[in-house]
Amino acid sequence: MEKLIACCGLDCATCDARIATISDDDELRSQTAEKWKVQHKAQGITPEMINCTGCREAGVKFGHCSQCEIRNCVKSNGFKTCADCDKLETCSLLENLHQYVPEALANLKSLN
Repeated sequence: MEKLIACCGLDCATCDARIATISDDDELRSQTAEKWKVQHKAQGITPEMINCTGCREAGVKFGHCSQCEIRNCVKSNGFKTCADCDKLETCSLLENLHQYVPEALANLKSLN
């Protein structure tokens, strides 16, 4: 499967929200909403909110994307991803994500 690397390094191709959107799978939207409520301590997430084609792809985005500090930083600096930035391994915005999802950092490094 081809990877779709988000600004932060996550692989959108493996994201349940993208998969549910592309396949129009309402059951997966419901499962993802329930999982994300717990995972992100965000009780307001509903299945109707689970729509996204990917961080850097054309189309609909999950509501958080417009508020994502990482994505906004990448866009404001004219980068494609954080891999384009010389602060990749020392960035405070990425620190928490890459601590818990180290493959995101590996994905970004693979782009260079």
